[in-house]
Amino acid sequence: MCGIVGYVGRQPAAPILIEGLTRLEYRGYDSAGLAVLGSSGATVVRRVGRVRELEAALPKRLAGTVGIGHTRWATHGPATEANAHPHSSEDGRISVVHNGIIDNAGALRARLGAEGVTFSSDTDTEVLAHLVARSGAGALEDRVVDALEQVVGTYAVAVLDADQPDRVVVARNGSPLIIGVGDREMFVASDVSALVRHTSSVVHLDDGELAVVTAKDYRTFTRDSHDTGRVPTEIEVSADDVEIGAHGHFMAKEIAEQPETVARMLRGRLDTRFDTARLDGLNLSPRELRAFRRVKILGCGSAYYVGELGALMIEELARIPAHAEAASEFRYRNPIIEPDTLYVAVSQSGETADTAFAVREIKRKGGQVVGLVNVVGSTIARECEGGIYLHAGPEIAVASTKALTHMGVGFALLALLLGRVRDLSVADGQRIIAGLERLPADIEAVLADEERIAGLATELSSADSLFFIGRVRGYPVAREGAQKFKEISYRHAEAYQTSELKHGPLALIEESRPTVAVIPDDELTDRNLAAAEQVLARGGRVVAISHPGVDLGPLDDRRVDVPRNEVELDPILLMIPMQLLAYHAAVALGLDIDKPRNLAKSVTVE
Repeated sequence: MCGIVGYVGRQPAAPILIEGLTRLEYRGYDSAGLAVLGSSGATVVRRVGRVRELEAALPKRLAGTVGIGHTRWATHGPATEANAHPHSSEDGRISVVHNGIIDNAGALRARLGAEGVTFSSDTDTEVLAHLVARSGAGALEDRVVDALEQVVGTYAVAVLDADQPDRVVVARNGSPLIIGVGDREMFVASDVSALVRHTSSVVHLDDGELAVVTAKDYRTFTRDSHDTGRVPTEIEVSADDVEIGAHGHFMAKEIAEQPETVARMLRGRLDTRFDTARLDGLNLSPRELRAFRRVKILGCGSAYYVGELGALMIEELARIPAHAEAASEFRYRNPIIEPDTLYVAVSQSGETADTAFAVREIKRKGGQVVGLVNVVGSTIARECEGGIYLHAGPEIAVASTKALTHMGVGFALLALLLGRVRDLSVADGQRIIAGLERLPADIEAVLADEERIAGLATELSSADSLFFIGRVRGYPVAREGAQKFKEISYRHAEAYQTSELKHGPLALIEESRPTVAVIPDDELTDRNLAAAEQVLARGGRVVAISHPGVDLGPLDDRRVDVPRNEVELDPILLMIPMQLLAYHAAVALGLDIDKPRNLAKSVTVE
């Protein structure tokens, strides 16, 4: 959340900053700003709203080849021009952009105020600009170190000094920051998507590291002046990957890409010789995998819900206890870390702060943790002992779709591997592999029914509140469906276990509050159908997500059919209509689908 971009080179900085901020806008979009160093010092322009408002407000001739920019997701203070980044020192010499939260900002503001500093914003970030400006050190990098020595919290910062206009100084602690290496030009960003049009060579900073970035070079070091010698790595993302193409929204593009991206994820990971999954990135031998007696899955939001689905898969296929928990609560209950438990951290970005903190808690207590992430080189990917990369490609829309589907596939692969080192039969291994191989075509079949799903979504969009219900494997699907619907349609949506309806929620059933019911063809079809008919009997409307051939009786006129796969894998496919229902409901309501209000893509603060 929040996006940083910086440039040092030969080209005019402002257009590069605007382009980068536009690509990072999904990380925060309540205000934006930039600072460019020119012959007369720093020119700072800030605006409330989207990057396009900032671009329209720029001077026609904004000279300068060094600059920093920021797009904000508000934490301290509302979305106002005064609270937008960059923030400056009182003399205008120092400009700072910052992602994260300064925990001791209140105490620092009080101290600086007592020393005569006048603040112009409500933000925690402004204290950094004043601390840097008041440092007695000479070089900008030393001034930044002095300032950070006084700070407690998380940050990714980029700092300019009008008196040292050849450089940008950056620092990272708990919030992502990368350097892009070009030809006599350098870039800074909080996400690789801001850099892909300019370079494929990047440097990932670790927590506690700083860097001095000039047009010709960069130097990475710690606060105690130890050079860390970070070397560039090549990224696989191309400019086309972050273009919207012919689609109306990035969310639509990402939903449509799923057949292709799932096929890519599975490539090379299905071992038909031994009827298992090939997951070398876990860095765990069969003997080590057999030694685990429990699996604990940690994620936030949609990652948590798909983790619940993963736990079910692992229990069904590997027959060992598995459980999913919200990573945001995990470390605060002083969890017991067991040596024979495999911990799995799930995050699309690999930067989710709550999940990263959970990883550190597990490692601090000697636990074994692997990651299930999409972004190579991300914090969680680097801090885990091993993991499974999702290979979904960049996901720009705030509401996760293809990355979520890839998480489900990742858990299926993990469950298959754990099962085959235990007692899962060859026949069952073959069955699951065959089901995984069918997934891309099955997803394509769901997408082919988009027009019908869009019609049902338009009908649902008129409701102020909805229920999503499912049972056992269907319950995580219902939870994710409710999450998607509320995220982008702004309609209240609540998920319930179908079996729990009669224990209270039936009191809320009425014609104006529709229900989306997950009714797969499995051992619970009759009971799921009976519960849905109870909703109908009380005047409620029901949209059923089911399988072909299931006799839904009075629900037949509002049904969406998903191809049957293997019963353990069916929930992955059942989630696809949920994505389309949410998307088309938001389309019908005319909402900003890719950038829903109050939300940001990567939640890098607690």
